[in-house]
Amino acid sequence: MKYPMTKKGAEALEEELKHLKSVMRPQITQAIAEARELGDLKENAEYHAAREQQGMVEARVRDIEGRLSNAQVIDVTAIAPTGKVIFGTTVTIANVDTGEEVQYQIVGEDEAEIKQRKISVTSPIARALIAKEEGDIVAVRTPSGVVEYEIVEVKHL
Repeated sequence: MKYPMTKKGAEALEEELKHLKSVMRPQITQAIAEARELGDLKENAEYHAAREQQGMVEARVRDIEGRLSNAQVIDVTAIAPTGKVIFGTTVTIANVDTGEEVQYQIVGEDEAEIKQRKISVTSPIARALIAKEEGDIVAVRTPSGVVEYEIVEVKHL
């Protein structure tokens, strides 16, 4: 099964993968070699710490490679804007009651970062917005009840 991912999200993972392979792996290999030279490995804290770090880096490399192999990368900037909310778009919505506006980008689950206003395509608010258009009113079920939002603008950034 393929999972949607924005082009920027895929690029960020590829950059992290490159860093892990070209910078972190050689540093850890060097640290292990230096720790081995210190002698007895049973009580060698530097050696055990380096091996532990190596395990974490290798696990992250496998994780990223798996995510990228299962990703369906979507470049929303290559899709003509229609005013309809789709995966990858940046949506400005206004609370119907308060008029308060907020902007979110709809991204893959792995990319979601609420502080950066990136919400998962599987989140309740994203599910309410997908396939709707500018000017539509959507009802979003929140912990404090149902909130209505008007879709103010849909951008392909």
